[in-house]
Amino acid sequence: MKQSENVQLKNQLKSLIRDKGVASKAVGFAKKQNEPTAQLIARVKRISMAINRIEKAIKSQKPQTNKTETPSMAGLLPPQFSQMLKNSQQNNKGATEIISKVPASQWEQYVNQHPNATVYHSLAIRSVIEETFHNTCHYLAAINKEGIIQGVLPLVEMKSKLFGHFIISLPYFNYGGILASNAEAYSKLMRHAISLVKINGADYVEFRHCLKNNDMLTRSEKVAMLLELPKNPEALWSNLGTKLRAQIKKAKRNNPSFSVGGIELLDDFYKVFAQNMRDLGTPVYSKSLFISMLENNKKAYISVVYIDEKPVSCGFLLGWRNTLEIPWASTIRKANKTDANMYLYWNILKFAIEKEFSIFDFGRSNKDASTYRFKKQWGAKPMELHWQYWLPDGMALPQINPNNLKYKVTIALWKRLPVKIANIIGPPLVAYIP
Repeated sequence: MKQSENVQLKNQLKSLIRDKGVASKAVGFAKKQNEPTAQLIARVKRISMAINRIEKAIKSQKPQTNKTETPSMAGLLPPQFSQMLKNSQQNNKGATEIISKVPASQWEQYVNQHPNATVYHSLAIRSVIEETFHNTCHYLAAINKEGIIQGVLPLVEMKSKLFGHFIISLPYFNYGGILASNAEAYSKLMRHAISLVKINGADYVEFRHCLKNNDMLTRSEKVAMLLELPKNPEALWSNLGTKLRAQIKKAKRNNPSFSVGGIELLDDFYKVFAQNMRDLGTPVYSKSLFISMLENNKKAYISVVYIDEKPVSCGFLLGWRNTLEIPWASTIRKANKTDANMYLYWNILKFAIEKEFSIFDFGRSNKDASTYRFKKQWGAKPMELHWQYWLPDGMALPQINPNNLKYKVTIALWKRLPVKIANIIGPPLVAYIP
């Protein structure tokens, strides 16, 4: 495809997306006025079909080199990114049914053996969510007539006047979604999740999948940034660019110290984390979240960088299989000029190598955002995430994110709050932000 044709298709796509938004709003308005919606809904569907055609045309014309951005990681990728669901009937003796209660040992055994599982599918994370946020959890299992698990789906129901009523697998974290051994179990788990939306009066269901396993409405602007780790820190150092090595050397001139551990570092971690969240205009998680994460996960760690014995940069680390992930990281803005964050990540990566992890997960970013560029300079490669939705006819995709103009004023005001006040009113509010 010529570049001009590609640009033309992308412009058509943008126009159609805008048209769909307008049409969806028209459906909502018509419903409120008790006016006929059939023609409007039909228009939304036609636009959606046109969007899908153009997206497929653009995707099919991408150069082959763009399809596999991580060739060197082919054998080391976390399995949830490298193995698709197979349409097999293995162990599926008899019809599958969905139940909401199975023995914890059976659930954990299934998660531990499933290639697409993440730590967030474990019951440890359910404990974290229930203990910290007090949300209603719907943990579904698909079993055959012999009582053998064929699939699992962890769901969390969230309901507030400010953000709405929805069901997600899983909120707060990067990954979740359906695990299944065969197509029947996968389909029935999805249908049951949709039925829960309707029964409980929720607006929609969101699945945070690593792989696109179906034709549901999908968002793919977010990526996980993954780095293949070498066998030793010396090789890691040689792989870094000249500019990055210079920044790490600059950080060392401030005589920083690095600590990694557990609960003993929580107060120092939280002091940095809470201040940074306030500066970003984001409600902060309660300290109890991190206590629960440490208590419920054997491979959870806290890392902190100190300058003049004061904490200035920090990260929370979580290990699963061959991967060490950093779900949360923060640096005090005044310390940015010292490159303390570079020193933090350098030492975290060395720690990951020492613990014999082969992949470091920098967490998610929007494509081409500043955080994306920061992670990319370390050699991290993007792996597309597929957040998939079931929405009622005519409903637009949810926009619960800082880029939504609806929240701009609130974010600006939040940045002006004293940290102590933000720490008090933030945790009850963030419980409803997915």
